[in-house]
Amino acid sequence: MTAGPAPFKEVWLISLGHSLTHWYPATFFLLLPIIGKELGLSYAEMGFIMTVQYAAGSITNIPGGILVDAVGYKGRLMAISLFWIGVPYLLMAFTNSYWMLLVCMVLIGMGNNLWHPAAISTLGQRFPDRKGLALSFHGMGGNFGEALAPLIIGALLVAFSWRTVVVVNLIPGVVMAAAILIYLGNMNLDHASGSKKTGETWTWGGYLTQIKVLFADRSLVIIGMCSFFRSGAQSALLTFLPLHLTHKMGYTPAGVGFALFVLQAVAFASAPLAGYTSDRFGRKSVLVGAMFMTAVVMAAIAFAGESTWVIFLIALLGFFMYATRPVIQAWSLEAAPAALGGTVVGIMFGLQALGAAISPWAGGAIADAYDLSATFYFLTVLIIIANVLVLFVPAQMRADK
Repeated sequence: MTAGPAPFKEVWLISLGHSLTHWYPATFFLLLPIIGKELGLSYAEMGFIMTVQYAAGSITNIPGGILVDAVGYKGRLMAISLFWIGVPYLLMAFTNSYWMLLVCMVLIGMGNNLWHPAAISTLGQRFPDRKGLALSFHGMGGNFGEALAPLIIGALLVAFSWRTVVVVNLIPGVVMAAAILIYLGNMNLDHASGSKKTGETWTWGGYLTQIKVLFADRSLVIIGMCSFFRSGAQSALLTFLPLHLTHKMGYTPAGVGFALFVLQAVAFASAPLAGYTSDRFGRKSVLVGAMFMTAVVMAAIAFAGESTWVIFLIALLGFFMYATRPVIQAWSLEAAPAALGGTVVGIMFGLQALGAAISPWAGGAIADAYDLSATFYFLTVLIIIANVLVLFVPAQMRADK
């Protein structure tokens, strides 16, 4: 028997939880120039910090996706993820070692990437006819966390040290993890109706039989490659935009926080719009247009230098760049059987994390060798490659999900 329509309040709760998984990284992007100065780090060393986090996420994403498909209680996994993300940031307050900082980033990468297979596959199952819209709200939750954190943390850094800030920063994650556990902890999902039948079991044999189709699906492979390059551009942007604003334009932490807020805030409009539009008119056309504009604006930021127009360009960049995220997620879920939703998301985010792991170090090396502006040309190239790959994905997906 097929379950009735899922209550949309689940979308709001999961989206709010998602905001915390982005709140913490957004906090660190703001702290990175301060920590880099305190420890005397080069651009490549600062980029390598983010490389380590994303590499850990890349390694753990696929096992995390398998775990999600094997464990029906995805709400519990989301709660564990939120708690796991916050604790390493707390530990940072007590270290002066670059190597211990890297250890903390490994733990963050592992915890952060358990969230997405659990949350995205849950939304895909619970709202099969509104995937794009549901995932756009989930993405908007991430943008909300990334937008609000720089404003609040930037203001706190005016009065407190960064070490005090990361200690206090544990509280919202713990509170949200408890809320997820209370309201979604008993929700048990299968691959068909979004509600698991008592006594149903998951087996390795059945799983391996189903997973073979993923690696033979041309559409999924190309979407994964597209995600690799797009995520590489995004992670390097979030790493080096604060450094550019601090070192090249003389912004204070509060000023950098406002700029990062602008980058994310515009996505409140673009993510739901892109998700809804892609549900109605197709994923491909929306994705191609948004990625084209992302590349144009990224190049414009490099040309703008220290112009006051940078803030306006940052807003445009956020509008188009974050519009692509829910579309890619919905498209990837449509490219594979629903039974493997967690695994599909794990693979996609594993590829994204791999791209995100390589680009910060590469961008840092480019900045050390040339200039921070050169890094933005590098990011533009990554987005162009991603957009070219999208052109090779069939507009219509298989209907046998």
